[in-house]
Amino acid sequence: MWRPRHCCVRGFKNFVVTVGLLASVALGLIFLAAGAAKVVSGPVWTANARALGAPKIVIPAVPWLEIAIGALLCARIAPVPIALAAAALLVAFTALLLIRLGHGDHPACACFGTWSATPLGWSHVARNVALIGIALVASVAGR
Repeated sequence: MWRPRHCCVRGFKNFVVTVGLLASVALGLIFLAAGAAKVVSGPVWTANARALGAPKIVIPAVPWLEIAIGALLCARIAPVPIALAAAALLVAFTALLLIRLGHGDHPACACFGTWSATPLGWSHVARNVALIGIALVASVAGR
């Protein structure tokens, strides 16, 4: 017997799962690209990160953390906590950007290694806010 409610609920659940999968993989690929670009940039990225004001103790770990988060997001291993970790990392990055912009500083963006050596601007903050949104969608839809 056909039940419209059951069909709609199942269709909505499938939609949510699909959106969660797409958000997770898209964010994972972005994190993989960002981490790999930083590794390839080597000392140039390290200098840009220092100029940006990143704490020296975390600079060596950032690219590898991004690569790990990206790989786990793409593989959908523990999707909810990993998506929340991605959101937390993006919030930390965004806070650093806001501090620098608040002081009127515009050092080179080190977000994607030497691929993104443009001066820091509000578009970088907007991009991070969008990525935080994607991470939250991945965490909610990943359940």
